[in-house]
Amino acid sequence: MRQLSEADQDVIHLAQDPQFPRFLEQITATGGCAHPIHLSGSTTTRATATGEVLHHYDTRNEPGERLSVRCRNRRATVCAPCSRLHAGDTFHLVRTGLTGGKNIPTQVRERPRLFLTLTAPSFGPVHRATTDGERCRPRRNAGTCEHERPMSCGAAHDLVESVVGQPLCPGCYDYPAHVLWHAHAGQLWDRFTRATRRTLATAVGLPQARFRDHARLSFAKVAEYQKRAAVHVHAVIRLDGPDGPHTPPPAWATPELLTLAVRTAARSVLVRSPYSPAVGELPLRWGTQLDARPLRAFGDTEGLADDAVAAYIAKYVTKGASDTAAGTDYRLMTWGDIDAAAVSPHIRALMRACWRLSGLPEYEPLRLRAWAHTIGYRGHILTKSRAYSTTYAALRTERADHNRDGLQPSETLEVITDAHWQYLGSGHTTGAALIAAGIAEDLATNREVSRQTLDSASIWGECS
Repeated sequence: MRQLSEADQDVIHLAQDPQFPRFLEQITATGGCAHPIHLSGSTTTRATATGEVLHHYDTRNEPGERLSVRCRNRRATVCAPCSRLHAGDTFHLVRTGLTGGKNIPTQVRERPRLFLTLTAPSFGPVHRATTDGERCRPRRNAGTCEHERPMSCGAAHDLVESVVGQPLCPGCYDYPAHVLWHAHAGQLWDRFTRATRRTLATAVGLPQARFRDHARLSFAKVAEYQKRAAVHVHAVIRLDGPDGPHTPPPAWATPELLTLAVRTAARSVLVRSPYSPAVGELPLRWGTQLDARPLRAFGDTEGLADDAVAAYIAKYVTKGASDTAAGTDYRLMTWGDIDAAAVSPHIRALMRACWRLSGLPEYEPLRLRAWAHTIGYRGHILTKSRAYSTTYAALRTERADHNRDGLQPSETLEVITDAHWQYLGSGHTTGAALIAAGIAEDLATNREVSRQTLDSASIWGECS
């Protein structure tokens, strides 16, 4: 007879517990979260006037005397169920700023709006994927570099080839500049938005200090690692009136003017790295590749579709550094961690550059060693301006209120809530992990079936 594994034994043990049905309810409530947070405590809601207890919850009646809640990790490699939820929130956050809803007026559809992509500059030639049989870097008489490496490549690479994104010559590649550019990417974006406002003001004859009295620039942006492990930025930019989405922009605000302004601003932005005797003072700019496309207005057929852009941005927030082969999802604590990381030689060289540069006093404020796992980039994956749309917190509160529907006291009744909670731990036992994975898979299947059913119903409706 085959001996049961530890996970199988744990599943049997859990199934024999009298509170197993409630255990399944908790896991289902978290969507099959792979690394749930375990809490203990209680919440009591009383009527302010009478002191009557309207609702009381205590984890002492729960399995293990604890409540499990979602980890809310955005990375699909860490927790697929929570990353899917985060992607959905991101889709609604971005889409709301494009089409309105959730306290954002639908008139934002008619505002000048762009989908913008800003890239990093070149730090040295790398192998690139090609289409239609094009060759990588076909250069006649290119010769070799000082390290005796060829400076051309006549191969036609597929996207899946490991060589794509790797330098033609690692010795010639400017690893310090790559790392320092990442460390200043946030500054570059901040100066870019300021330069865009200045350019718009100058173009229409306004004093730069008075721009905010006439218009407001709102945005939502997401960072993505390219194959060469350099970050580029996708952003939705919208031009509103002075009070944000609730006021129309001035007559001079057009997509064409906004396009011209972002292109001019991107070319003008410059950030200088701290001076170092070892590296010097590097001028850091955006790359020459820039794409700015207008978004389709309501009833128009030209430009990119709102939903497509929102879905495109939402897709990237669930990716960790390891998904894009541009780092790891965990911090590197020692030099040995870099050697042990499952990354390409190019990424390992960038991590080592972070580690070495962090040892120089002039770069200490950049905290390159703490962010070596993301190759020096320490910005959030998604950021937005305050007036662009709703917030993640508002979306989560709305979902929580929906889930509590029917349990809430009357809106006219004043209540007071007394809550006491403490953290107990996180994660699953081996058996619980198997059960959670099964529940997550079932929920994903149910969503797909529901989607196909809705699509079929839509098709039949169009045909009838």
